[in-house]
Amino acid sequence: MSQTTAGRASGQPPEQGAESPRGVFGRLFLFLRQVVGELRKVVTPTRHELVNYVLVVLVFVAFMMVLISVLDLAFGQAALWIFGQGDAAG
Repeated sequence: MSQTTAGRASGQPPEQGAESPRGVFGRLFLFLRQVVGELRKVVTPTRHELVNYVLVVLVFVAFMMVLISVLDLAFGQAALWIFGQGDAAG
């Protein structure tokens, strides 16, 4: 009977005999190799790109601060209008 590749996860090499179990250090070494491989794929932005990214983030944060401040003020005024100043008219 022949084996099919349908049950195997993609990216794994074909099995040759029994699967060899990896110890703790083998798995750790494999993990570190994969981390280094992923870090080599990272592209460092140029100075111009970095300045653009920082400006976009600062503008977005400033916009969100203004938006939340306006909404806080509006909801506060609405609460005062609905519930009054809190003084008991007794």
